[in-house]
Amino acid sequence: MSDEKKGWFSRFRKKEADPVAEPTPTTNTPVAVPVADTLEVMPAQNTPPEPVSKAPEVEALQAEANAPEQISAPAPEIIAETLPVIEPEPEPEPEPEPEPEPATTLAPVIPAQAGIHVKEQPTPEFEEKAEKNSWFQRLKGGLKKSTSAISGGITGIFTKAKLDSETLEDLEDLLITSDLGVAVAAKLTAALSKDRFNKEITGDEVKAFLAAEIEKILTPVAVPLAPNGANKPHVILMAGVNGAGKTTTIGKLAKQYSDQGKKVMLAAGDTFRAAAVEQLQIWGERTGVPVVTKDIGADAAALAYEALERATTEGMDVLLIDTAGRLQNREELMAELAKVVRVIGNKVPGAPHDTVIILDATTGQNAVHQVEVFQKLANITGIIMTKLDGSAKGGVLVACAEKFGLPVHAIGVGEAIEDLAAFNAKDFANTLVGIES
Repeated sequence: MSDEKKGWFSRFRKKEADPVAEPTPTTNTPVAVPVADTLEVMPAQNTPPEPVSKAPEVEALQAEANAPEQISAPAPEIIAETLPVIEPEPEPEPEPEPEPEPATTLAPVIPAQAGIHVKEQPTPEFEEKAEKNSWFQRLKGGLKKSTSAISGGITGIFTKAKLDSETLEDLEDLLITSDLGVAVAAKLTAALSKDRFNKEITGDEVKAFLAAEIEKILTPVAVPLAPNGANKPHVILMAGVNGAGKTTTIGKLAKQYSDQGKKVMLAAGDTFRAAAVEQLQIWGERTGVPVVTKDIGADAAALAYEALERATTEGMDVLLIDTAGRLQNREELMAELAKVVRVIGNKVPGAPHDTVIILDATTGQNAVHQVEVFQKLANITGIIMTKLDGSAKGGVLVACAEKFGLPVHAIGVGEAIEDLAAFNAKDFANTLVGIES
């Protein structure tokens, strides 16, 4: 019996080596058939004392051998698959945000179907807010660039306790660079020196002094452009260089005169530019004012003559005549403007009753030269300055008033009709230097 057991045990030892290698390549468990045999083999490797408890340990080892194969790959793969599913979830969240935008764009369609909703549109609300702004508020906003240049400069210069020669020179330079002109700058600093030299003075006191002196210069020329009812029609000829704003100013004046109950007619005398004719026609449609036009390239003097005849026949109160923009250094173009003036005067003695030059504030001191040239050929009687809201050179208006003494009828500080208003000397002077009025 001992020999047979030894032979069987030796055979079992041979099989013991095989099953250890077999479970790894083949994941099937049926190979370990003799459970009792494995119980005897395992104590030699790990647990010596208790042979009966070897069976559950072997099963645990076999379970551990099989467990990593089940956990190995699938668990991380599932996590990797779930992550991209979570990422697209926030993407639909921003999509509902733009949805209210189409809702607002669809709103204007409703007023077209129901007139009640027209009052709820934002456009008239903004217009009402703009109308509530006073002229000084619009003037202050329009002259913001000019004001900041002058007011900021004064604040930076007057840091000393007393007014001395160096401070006066700095002030004069500031006024010149602000386009008040050399003559005006010298006049203002001389008056300040005479009154306050070597005396204590603050920046606010300097602003108040300059505002008062500038007001003295501007008050005599602040004359509104008021048509004379005795003239039927009262003829107003608009002149100026290209881009100064003649056509737009004519349209605004037409609206203002129409609102006053006057019968107004427009003449598209800029026969060289189709865009100018179309622009004036648009203004005529807006204000319900007739517009006299001719073919592009037609004689401007002939058009002015025809418009004057028609305005007289139809009993118009005001005839506003646009002219082609021309450079003051082009004599042949200026001669054509002089011809228009002659033709109008031959038709109606004393006409044009007002010949107004439109000045662009952004041109600075060049505006002074424009007045000089146009006054010689077209007998300029007044000034309207536009685009003060787009320039820091508003001081040039003071220079023109000081040099020529021509009436300053109106100034423009924006695109809206109400942004063109009669000139007020005190408001302009205070705003220019940064004083709240």
